[in-house]
Amino acid sequence: MVQEKKLVEDVSGWLRLYDDGSVDRTWTGPPEVKFMVEPVPPHEEFIDGVATRDVITGGQDKVNHRVRLYMPEKNPDDIEKLPILLHFHGGGFCISEADWFMYYQVYTKFTRSARVICVSPFLRRAPENRLPAAIDDAFSALLWLQQVAKGDAEEPWLRKYGDFSRVFLIGDSSGGNIVHEVAARAGHAQLDPLRLAGGIPIHPGFLRSTRSRSELEKPQSPFLTLDMVDKFLSFALPLGSNKDHPITCPMGEKAPPLTGLKLPPYLLCLAEMDLVMDTEMEFYEAVKKADKDVELFVSKGMTHSFYLNKIAVDMDPNTGGETNALIARVKQFIDEH
Repeated sequence: MVQEKKLVEDVSGWLRLYDDGSVDRTWTGPPEVKFMVEPVPPHEEFIDGVATRDVITGGQDKVNHRVRLYMPEKNPDDIEKLPILLHFHGGGFCISEADWFMYYQVYTKFTRSARVICVSPFLRRAPENRLPAAIDDAFSALLWLQQVAKGDAEEPWLRKYGDFSRVFLIGDSSGGNIVHEVAARAGHAQLDPLRLAGGIPIHPGFLRSTRSRSELEKPQSPFLTLDMVDKFLSFALPLGSNKDHPITCPMGEKAPPLTGLKLPPYLLCLAEMDLVMDTEMEFYEAVKKADKDVELFVSKGMTHSFYLNKIAVDMDPNTGGETNALIARVKQFIDEH
């Protein structure tokens, strides 16, 4: 007789973990938002000024990785080559994919308005693959870009239109943590002819094991609940670790000193009503104190990853306005570097 598997954890409608180790990521929250977590197939023809395609890259670890590319339609006033944005998706290291509609709608808009080529790797997820798996995949994507720059790997869009001297790392939520981890690794790597021009962590999941005041006082949102913070990180961090681990607390005592890291200029983008605002600010202060180049941009009145919520962006003028302001600020940072 087949024994029925038992539910061990159900995390805020996003993920269910069973006693046999299997994971179900079917969205069980409000059905009207389900469209945001559906995959969008790639299209090589330009739709609303952007074409996308998925590329299999040979990883350094001999594992084939997949990346999604976003290419803007050529503008007469485009400079010859476009900056390259290497994007790491969020999801607490446990959910979401590079081809989800919530990312597609933001990064097509981003690519079109900021005039960049976006490269978004599909990252392995916990609990099946605990950290540092996602960071290894993200760093592999950077090394693949270097191979394309050297001519050792072929990618026609990037070869023809990409400016490898202006590669930026960008990521939201846990993807913001990955920006910092990849930037720190890149500081020890020989990346020529590629140049890392900047890092843009957006609402990064920087925390510590003790609750901050903002975690206790700021509103929870569909994109971040305390349940997600606690459970996703317990699934994702290396066994035996807590939130003081360097990946989640790079400003803490267990992390390598920030002064010793070779980091590119950072634009740290935060949201005023984010649950993890206080610990993100602790990171900002620590980076400043370490005498690193860091700028701060805060979206007023907004919660964690607000710009991924297409319904709010379309229906609420404040959310739409703050989303446009965020994209404009990131474009300015890219233009300046």
